[in-house]
Amino acid sequence: MFAFLAGLICFFALGGGPGVRGQDTQGPRFVCTSIPLDADPSCPLPPMPMQSTSSQEEDLKNTVMQLRETILQQKETIVNQQDTIKELTGKLSRCESASQSSPQDGRYNGQGSWRKDYSKNTMGDLPRDPGETIDHLGKTMQSLKDRLESLEQQHMRANVSGAAFPNELRDLLQRRLGDLENQLLSKVAELEDEKTQLYNETAAHRHRTETVLNSLLERITELEKGNSGFKSPEDFKVSLPLRTNYLYGRIKKTLPEMYAFTVCMWLKSSASPGIGTPFSYGVPGQANEIVLIEWGNHPIELLVNDKVAELPLSVSDGRWHHICITWTTRDGLWEAYQDGEKLGSGENLAPWHPIKPGGVIILGQEQDTVGGRFDATQAFVGELSQFNMWDRVLRPVDIMNMANCSSYMPGNIIPWVDNNVEVFGGATKWALEMCEDRLFDS
Repeated sequence: MFAFLAGLICFFALGGGPGVRGQDTQGPRFVCTSIPLDADPSCPLPPMPMQSTSSQEEDLKNTVMQLRETILQQKETIVNQQDTIKELTGKLSRCESASQSSPQDGRYNGQGSWRKDYSKNTMGDLPRDPGETIDHLGKTMQSLKDRLESLEQQHMRANVSGAAFPNELRDLLQRRLGDLENQLLSKVAELEDEKTQLYNETAAHRHRTETVLNSLLERITELEKGNSGFKSPEDFKVSLPLRTNYLYGRIKKTLPEMYAFTVCMWLKSSASPGIGTPFSYGVPGQANEIVLIEWGNHPIELLVNDKVAELPLSVSDGRWHHICITWTTRDGLWEAYQDGEKLGSGENLAPWHPIKPGGVIILGQEQDTVGGRFDATQAFVGELSQFNMWDRVLRPVDIMNMANCSSYMPGNIIPWVDNNVEVFGGATKWALEMCEDRLFDS
């Protein structure tokens, strides 16, 4: 390009180029020819064929047009670069403004300081979550680096075409990009700190929540256990106020193998239809080993080894009643007592079947599997107390003395004591002096 311009200068100096368009100037005409830099100027190359004035004029016009287009392209490149600088400057300003927090763009954390509210978008197009913000800043940084590489490539192309790329602009862009990178790294560090602080606050809140929940669970456990300040270990009752499949009591002790039994208890219920299941004893392979149940419109039934006997008892009047049931494997004989009086008896109830050991006694629910799978429609609703069990048939006089409160006999297999009864699901234990409460009830 410089050799070509040198040839043009020589042409104007020596050739006496065109004057007024369309006219030739009188005088000698010379043609200057460009030669290589390493050539000997004393040995000029053979002269080129002389061109006409019009042809030379057209060449000059084309050259001028090319130079003009080059200058326009350079100006356009500079304008684009200035727009890029403005865009980078605006982005940097938004980053700088986002790095400053105030009460207007944060929330008071309750500890004397303001904390940035992640629900507010402080950087225009940044995500709300700190992790997403960090990723977004990284992508923005990569985009800026790609733009710088693109500008450098434009610089190389401009140098190839003979245009001069402003080094000052490139240096300015590099400095601004370095500043922006530092700002972004600072912002990332700040967001990481806030993320750690948020995690610590979340952990502290979780700890406070767990503490409150533990306190509530302890309170619920106390309510389930009821009042443990009983005058004596047997002076308490179990309350089952709702017909559900999760309120129940459980006897901690189990039964040995037995060939006879007597079970007695105090009941109070006004539920209808049927009071439900005051107690059930289930063993592996037989959930209905011993069950006392009244459900639907059926009478009270005694089940032994899933065999059924109907009992002539009626206890759904909302008053306390003393119930005793005896059974022996010999001929399957059974007897039913209410308030000390024998109201019925029968035989052939699971004759010669020994009661299996190692099962679970549940108060208030009928078991479909050992210790579980309760049915709400068969749940006992009411209160019960002094559930005792013997491995023999008691005498009628003993049953009468317990019913009229003239004596108390704890069961030799299952005695009614506080530490032998646990309650679940909202069932409670409360203090109760059975005979005094029964006299007041009557």
